[in-house]
Amino acid sequence: MANALKRTPLFDTYTQYGGKTIDFGGWDLPVQFSSIKEEHEAVRTKAGLFDVSHMGEIFVKGSESLAYLQQLVTNDVSKLKVNQTQYTTMCYENGGVVDDLLIYRLDEEEYLLVVNAANIEKDFAWMLEHKIDGVEITNASDDFALIALQGPLAEEVLQTLTTADLSAIKPFHLQSDVEVAGHKSIISRTGYTGEDGFEIYASNDAVVEQWNAILEAGKDKGVIPCGLGSRDTLRFEACLPLYGQELSDSISPLEAGINFVVKLNKEEDFVGKAALAAQKEQGVSRKSVGIEMIDKGIPRHGYKVFAGDQEIGEVTTGTQLPMTKRNVGLALIDAKFAELGTELEIEVRNRRSKVSVVATPFYKRSK
Repeated sequence: MANALKRTPLFDTYTQYGGKTIDFGGWDLPVQFSSIKEEHEAVRTKAGLFDVSHMGEIFVKGSESLAYLQQLVTNDVSKLKVNQTQYTTMCYENGGVVDDLLIYRLDEEEYLLVVNAANIEKDFAWMLEHKIDGVEITNASDDFALIALQGPLAEEVLQTLTTADLSAIKPFHLQSDVEVAGHKSIISRTGYTGEDGFEIYASNDAVVEQWNAILEAGKDKGVIPCGLGSRDTLRFEACLPLYGQELSDSISPLEAGINFVVKLNKEEDFVGKAALAAQKEQGVSRKSVGIEMIDKGIPRHGYKVFAGDQEIGEVTTGTQLPMTKRNVGLALIDAKFAELGTELEIEVRNRRSKVSVVATPFYKRSK
């Protein structure tokens, strides 16, 4: 018998809001509630609420926590003050990515790592394999629910449900022990949509009440529940990488274009440092670029990219953007062809269609 799909504590509320679910990496999650276009637009213009309880939460505590994380991840964790958050990658020796993740510094010697749902077991095993003395590592993924309110009205709506001053939480900062709709939570301000917004980490028992309270508080402002479909179009439009597509065990953070997470100048020798240093020195042979259709059609994940008769890479993500109707994609291609304006072709159902290399991101919010 096939393994039953995992469900978040919010599963029973999906139908109440019209949620249609799909199998997403072994989880039964909503792909949409109304429509991807409507949800995408709500996040760009008002706010949308996502259930992301499937994400993983791993705690690292102890006197050697910083030393341990410094040798595990590519970014410089020593720069994190208490109540700050950092985006980073964990790499293999070859520079390929184990996972991309967020690190929250909760206290002097306590960190919370938020990892991708499909990678929880793999990441935890990798972390234990590299464990050093003076560190305690706990996979607390089953103890946490996580919802994300994203969009220009996020602060205004969420502020009605908490006494904490949300304007004091700057981007990539967090606050612990905040009450949201009467339940103790951790609130952070990062987001994966290209918009301002908040993540609320709470217990499995609290999240249904918080979810309903946020939607009620935002009802008159056009806040709606959103599924994974719009989450993907939003993150793609802002050109934020997705593990398994723009990043993988065979695609390095430098090839994916997120060079800012790789700090080769930090003293510590981290896993993959030598391989990434060599890539940086020699220049990457592949690059992630934006492409836009010249011919009809939509670039899709896995489509091959050609320069003349030469196959030079493939599309990692592509779609028609819900609001601007641009047919665009991200493609990992031979770096020689990465210059803006270069005309290339993609193979769509055995037919070649013209594309052009274009600037990214496809969307940037006005601050």
